[in-house]
Amino acid sequence: MLDQYINLLKSGEVVAFPTETVYGLGADAKNPDAIKKVFEIKGRPSDNPLIVHISDKKQTEDFASKISDDARKLMDGFWPGPLTLIFEKKPQVLDIITAGLDTVALRWPKHPLSQQLIARAGALVAPSANSSGKPSPTKAEHVKEDFGDDFPVVDAGETDIGLESTVLDISSEPYTIYRPGAVSAEEIKKVIGKEVVQDSNSSQDKTAKSPGTKYSHYSPAAKVQWISSGDDTTFVEDALYLLHNRPAPQKSTRVIHYKGDFKKMAHELYDRFRHADHQQLEFVFVEPFSNDQLRNPIVEALQNRISKAIG
Repeated sequence: MLDQYINLLKSGEVVAFPTETVYGLGADAKNPDAIKKVFEIKGRPSDNPLIVHISDKKQTEDFASKISDDARKLMDGFWPGPLTLIFEKKPQVLDIITAGLDTVALRWPKHPLSQQLIARAGALVAPSANSSGKPSPTKAEHVKEDFGDDFPVVDAGETDIGLESTVLDISSEPYTIYRPGAVSAEEIKKVIGKEVVQDSNSSQDKTAKSPGTKYSHYSPAAKVQWISSGDDTTFVEDALYLLHNRPAPQKSTRVIHYKGDFKKMAHELYDRFRHADHQQLEFVFVEPFSNDQLRNPIVEALQNRISKAIG
């Protein structure tokens, strides 16, 4: 079933495909014309670097100029999986991928179809397969909403995690997480025996080293807001409510209550954002997370994505 998509990729076209996090917009990582199409299709700023997706650890050598012992431990511990690593790049890595930086972001995704696709087509750049700024796609139909029914998509149903990968910069110490995801700082520390710094708020006046840090992202047309403390009685009818702990209001019919199931909340978040737009709702209100809940890496990632959607 992948032959037609592999042929498209090898001929310099762009194809959307599933990973365990979200759907990616794939193009040959060694074809600058194909990569340019990704930026054009998404409407993505050129100073926003791309992640290169590979199909085995050895492919890292094609892009990274130095692979440290810590890097090998992290690859052994978390690849394939939802961890992106930022390395010092080799000179031949295209500047269009890295936004002119001397580093390159690499990930080996876990989804079996993405592994087969990359193994046969070669390394692929693959930002999320949505129009820039909109909620990332977790279903093939989300991709077609943004790019049209005829856009080539490897359809594998819903993605598993639903939020983008953790991005960890290991090109210099201290190692820095620029985007939280399913792999936590604590899990990383256990593997390499070192503390890592959390920095998901890259400066606006310089090129970001990681996707998802410089611009407003993940936003539906509906206005996303946190529910204010003590705001239990004033509910807006033209709104979607995403709750996880507090009692659901009786007056509103548009309430999704996750009852502490944060993995499910992460899995569904972007789909809920898009569904609010389908219903032409004006607001999406989200219950804030407690400090204790934020110790959960998925909750930390949810907090990051929702805050980015608020802008």
